[in-house]
Amino acid sequence: MRKLWQSMNKKSSLLSGPYLIWSIGFIIIPLFIVLFEAFTGENGQFTLQYVADITWFVNLKSLGLSLVFSLISTAVCLLLAYPLAMILAEFGKGRSSITVLVFILPMWMNSLLRTIAWQNLLERHGVINGFLSALHLPSLYIINKPPAIVLGMVYDFLPFMVLPIYNAISRIDRDVINAARDLGANGIKTLFSVIWPMSLPGVISGITMVFVPSLTTFVISDILGGGKILLIGNIIEQMFTQDSDWHAGSGLSIVLMIFIVISMIIEEKYDAAPSTGTKKERRKK
Repeated sequence: MRKLWQSMNKKSSLLSGPYLIWSIGFIIIPLFIVLFEAFTGENGQFTLQYVADITWFVNLKSLGLSLVFSLISTAVCLLLAYPLAMILAEFGKGRSSITVLVFILPMWMNSLLRTIAWQNLLERHGVINGFLSALHLPSLYIINKPPAIVLGMVYDFLPFMVLPIYNAISRIDRDVINAARDLGANGIKTLFSVIWPMSLPGVISGITMVFVPSLTTFVISDILGGGKILLIGNIIEQMFTQDSDWHAGSGLSIVLMIFIVISMIIEEKYDAAPSTGTKKERRKK
């Protein structure tokens, strides 16, 4: 038995080898470079100057806009995704699988191409305004403005909100919902007292998966904002690509990492809470 256990451990180590190499080459080493550049000056001495650059007015303004846009897009995604996930959970397995696949399909396309497609749709003489003009309706001028950026974020990241919420709701035992209704709870009471608390881990996961990329994105604001609205991601991208200032870019990246770590801690806290909604889990208890 001991030899079998040792053999299984060796096989597991061999299987984890490629992932370990990938993690070292594309996660640990780049992260170490960013940390080194953020906390060292031109002469290699330790400094907090580049992290403190976040206090500059331009950087604070960009960070504030990023936080506002991220919160708005996350809230909109949640409002759209939750009822949609409930509808998908009500479908049979075959129908829900096909519908979920429809939502996943856009994710297979490059994000840059999807954003450019929205640029063509929203521009002044684009498809949407051409359609509105044909119907003698007022034109829609939101390109290069904040609403266009929020729209792009919602479109790009909505599937990341739908899928975890759908998975959480679909795992809820239907007998629990039926029991709540048999005890006199109406639809609203059942939603807020039973379904919402039991699906909260999926909601937290979805919020994290939408908020983090929304906070760090720069492609969407660059294309749909026309370069007129600078988010913190645009500032960092310009420091690396245009100014070649790796120290300042890394310093601001550390600030974003703090928000990401906080989001991960919150997600871990709620994901660690045991779910009590499935039959198997109740049987174990």
